[in-house]
Amino acid sequence: MASSSSLTLSQAIFSPSLPRHGSSSSSSPSLSFSTFSGLKSTPFTSSHRRILPSTTVTKQQFSVRASAAVETLEKTDAAIVEKSVNTIRFLAIDAVEKANSGHPGLPMGCAPMGHILYDEVMKYNPKNPYWFNRDRFVLSAGHGCMLQYALLHLAGYDSVQEDDLKSFRQWGSRIPGHPENFETPGVEVTTGPLGQGIANAVGLAVAEKHLAARFNKPDAEIVDHYTYVILGDGCQMEGISNEVCSLAGHWGLGKLIAFYDDNHISIDGDTEIAFTEDVSARFESLGWHVIWVKNGNTGYDEIRAAIKEAKAVKDKPTMIKVTTTIGFGSPNKANSYSVHGSALGAKEVEATRNNLGWPYEPFHVPEDVKSHWSRHTPEGAALETEWNAKFAEYEKKYAEEAADLKSIITGELPAGWEKALPTYTPESPADATRNLSQQNLNALAKVLPGFLGGSADLASSNMTLLKMFGDFQKNTPEERNLRFGVREHGMGAICNGIALHSLGLIPYCATFFVFTDYMRGAMRISALSEAGVIYVMTHDSIGLGEDGPTHQPIEHLASFRAMPNILMFRPADGNETAGAYKVAVLKRKTPSILALSRQKLPQLAGTSIEGAAKGGYIVSDNSSGNKPDVILIGTGSELEIAVKAAEELKKEGKTVRVVSFVCWELYDEQSAEYKESVLPSSVTARVSIEAGSTFGWQKFVGDKGKAIGIDGFGASAPADKIYKEFGITAEAVVAAAKQVS
Repeated sequence: MASSSSLTLSQAIFSPSLPRHGSSSSSSPSLSFSTFSGLKSTPFTSSHRRILPSTTVTKQQFSVRASAAVETLEKTDAAIVEKSVNTIRFLAIDAVEKANSGHPGLPMGCAPMGHILYDEVMKYNPKNPYWFNRDRFVLSAGHGCMLQYALLHLAGYDSVQEDDLKSFRQWGSRIPGHPENFETPGVEVTTGPLGQGIANAVGLAVAEKHLAARFNKPDAEIVDHYTYVILGDGCQMEGISNEVCSLAGHWGLGKLIAFYDDNHISIDGDTEIAFTEDVSARFESLGWHVIWVKNGNTGYDEIRAAIKEAKAVKDKPTMIKVTTTIGFGSPNKANSYSVHGSALGAKEVEATRNNLGWPYEPFHVPEDVKSHWSRHTPEGAALETEWNAKFAEYEKKYAEEAADLKSIITGELPAGWEKALPTYTPESPADATRNLSQQNLNALAKVLPGFLGGSADLASSNMTLLKMFGDFQKNTPEERNLRFGVREHGMGAICNGIALHSLGLIPYCATFFVFTDYMRGAMRISALSEAGVIYVMTHDSIGLGEDGPTHQPIEHLASFRAMPNILMFRPADGNETAGAYKVAVLKRKTPSILALSRQKLPQLAGTSIEGAAKGGYIVSDNSSGNKPDVILIGTGSELEIAVKAAEELKKEGKTVRVVSFVCWELYDEQSAEYKESVLPSSVTARVSIEAGSTFGWQKFVGDKGKAIGIDGFGASAPADKIYKEFGITAEAVVAAAKQVS
């Protein structure tokens, strides 16, 4: 049960994600959010979806129903639609032109489908971008972000004002060069690297299907929203898109609707030079429903009919192939690569204005267009008010489920959850940290309602199965074990989508540590987009043994330590593993990686959950006055080696401090006083030992210290033999300690 303290959604979700790049908060329009616990909404003002702007209705007449809003797809006046579509096009053209940087072609071609989605189909509240039951939109072709920014501006989101459009791609702008969820409220996920967005969209749709299966009741459909995504030829070419779309079809994600911007143009020219497959046939084979809109430029009714058909298909995701002209309306650059990634130029902008009959100054939104779109603010507030009332009734009938769902929505963890983490003593049996990890995963799943995850076909080796739950499948979406198959890249990106759906969804995913090479793109987006995914990476070193150098990570620890906003844990035993999980659960805006051993390790004296939270801490020390003769630093399986070396040195009369460096990033966050208490500047005799690259260790051992590690590839042999041959031994540490002392 979640604690009962009142949390507004703005407190729970928006406040931690203020823009990073120097935006002035004082100049930003204020954002108002309804309180979740009080179930209040912004005041109603009269207006009605798809009633002409001059028509007003009473609140009683309004009576918005989400199903009516998204199913009827009533047509608005054709002239205002055309004018609205051209407004979108020219906001994109003008912003790119002013920045002299950007991608105008996609917004010009996709404006019709974007208009229909945001103006006629999607349910959202512009004044609360984080309303839980909103439809989600993902622009997988993130380079065309001015399409989304123009739509957010017209729809009334406070995050995209006219001044923001004029500062597109500039320092401090709230609308950067690709969509960033942490900069622009209304943007769900961070896209740009092609294929990541469609993968995130699959994750968002997984989250909706899972939560709907768990919390909806015959008399209360409390979770009911769609995920829409626009992807282009580049996304289709990236392998990750096939990985995730294969899973989407397998899982039957009926509320995922993807629009494929079929414009046949990429940066190098016409796609016929490299991409000639039948995309529709491929998606049909992946288990998708496929529709083709042949005229995406002006075929508004075709687009509407396709969406209606897609929503009628409940057991499959739908791909709507929309054939468009990139740069539509540009007399000389449309349908060419030259309109893809650069400003049109003043002469061509003027020609496009004349061609489309657009007499307005740059960034101008005609009053009738502005009036037409203005209804979304009251309608969105009414949609949220209606949902809040529905949730209040749900809470009365299903108090326990409501508490769990509220925890998932707000990210407020259940009181005392951390008490479920196991603890260990030196008398506890030795075990591989991958096995200890499984004990922690299963303990957490019992107390965290939003905890779920899985492995890339290695669950029995990564030890990641949640034993009290079954598999998330097409017909059992309420279960919490996700079977990703051998799709590491897609797995990571799907988990990003799950994490960014709701703050209290805590996804984990697993493979061998070396195979992070296959998913690094998704892991970097985790860090950038503040998606708190937990990466459970086993077989963390040469200690995996006979599988050899293809499977033995060397440079991986160093590479992730170099990545911003990600925690790289390498726990040495059970207590440190539990400590790593505690931090990982708490850090909802920072992903965590746990590098775990295949081989058994002892439960060491002096390790602790509290120590792991500091990143680096003293495990043993026989010195006084903060002046040991030598400091030995170890991580993971090599902490045991450091402890053994310390015992040998102590026999020779040395005072020795052993320090565990389970997470460099957490140690770096500690105060200067704390760091001095662990690694006193006066003690330069320091030795580190880690079965991986020595890159970076000089930061801690200093010029007079020594780093023991492996700076070449591993080998195929039993683990003990490899350790000995590579000099990862207590004897090597003792010798190095004497050398630096």
